[in-house]
Amino acid sequence: MKPFSFAHATHPQWRMAAGLVVAQLRAQMALPQHANKPPLGIVYFTDHYADEAQGLLDHLKQELPEVSDWVGTVGVGISANNVEYFDEPALAVMLCDLPREQYRVFSGVAPLVSSASFKPHSALVHADGHTPDLAELLGELSGRTASGYLFGGLAASRKSTPQIALHQGSKHEGVFAGALSGVAFSESVALVSRVTQGCQPIRLEDGKAAKPHRITKSDKHVVLELDGEPALDLLLDELGISLGEPQRAVERLKQTFVGLTAGDERELSLARSQGRFGADTRVRHLVGLDPLRRGIAVADIAPEGSELTFCERNREAARRDLMRICAEIREELEADVNEVAMLNAMDSAALRADSMPATEPNRSKNIVGAIYVSCAGRGGPHFGGDSAELQIVRHALGDVPLVGFFAGGEIAHQHLYGYTGVLTVFTAPA
Repeated sequence: MKPFSFAHATHPQWRMAAGLVVAQLRAQMALPQHANKPPLGIVYFTDHYADEAQGLLDHLKQELPEVSDWVGTVGVGISANNVEYFDEPALAVMLCDLPREQYRVFSGVAPLVSSASFKPHSALVHADGHTPDLAELLGELSGRTASGYLFGGLAASRKSTPQIALHQGSKHEGVFAGALSGVAFSESVALVSRVTQGCQPIRLEDGKAAKPHRITKSDKHVVLELDGEPALDLLLDELGISLGEPQRAVERLKQTFVGLTAGDERELSLARSQGRFGADTRVRHLVGLDPLRRGIAVADIAPEGSELTFCERNREAARRDLMRICAEIREELEADVNEVAMLNAMDSAALRADSMPATEPNRSKNIVGAIYVSCAGRGGPHFGGDSAELQIVRHALGDVPLVGFFAGGEIAHQHLYGYTGVLTVFTAPA
């Protein structure tokens, strides 16, 4: 497997942006280290081009006839290696050097199925956030893969929310609205994927991080008791506020989220010891209070027995956690463990993108391509500057082919997340 070809461009006219992208891809495909006939294309574009999705796909098909299959969607922003495009017309494309028998494109008109010739193991998923019963659909799709692992995100747009899913020989035009689409991979396609959280537990008055609480009584979205105590009373106590001072209370509550966790106890314990959330934590809005029942309402079902932690969005925590998952990916590719330890030991004063190592360690595997789906509420400004989030990824992983988009929700495992980033790399033997 050769490194994937990728390109990106911005221009007010989508045809001009597409022309620039095709020219870059053609130049790479002419090089011996890249495949000259990659069959799978992944395309992401900002919502400035949302209404032109069909024309854009037709143009790419015509200019790149060797690419038989296409998947992709729209975001309020898109990304590529070291750069983010927000609120401007832009396009990013990656061409994947994968044997056709190792993947299958799926959509609402061509559902994912297992057969004698293809066994789905994992899947890149694009979805419409307005789809009814979306969580159940993701769970069902996860169940159709051997590993249960999905990664991707929800289309995000101020206009229409098209998805692209075109497979060889299909009679359909390839642009869809609603439900799910994407591409499934067989076990032969080696992936490493991690989720990074954009929040951290709130700091209590004594300076310590808030601890997780067990939900001991709930009514769907309303948490009534935590550790056997009224949930509202515990919330007010940890935030150090009173409903008798409504203005101050409202301002503090607007900055507060909840982290819901129902994961493996060993992973939870490790995450707690490192002062972070585990991969199975879903960060959700605090949407209301129930003074009569002394409860709190959250933007998700809060089942009894799961854990809840009061948290807040935090730039430094987001930067640290993004560095952590990049270090874990490098470690899994058999990076120098001393380098990983160095990254974990860096203090807040060293959390600058330009301080991240860009050297290539000895590896048994190489990254041939990467997809990064981040929350539309993250991006450079949340990390301290233009393109800062992708600069951190680039300094950690090096100059690898990477495309992605800023989503209305992120998909990892079979769950829907918020305020997270999902980084997935494709690997091949070094």
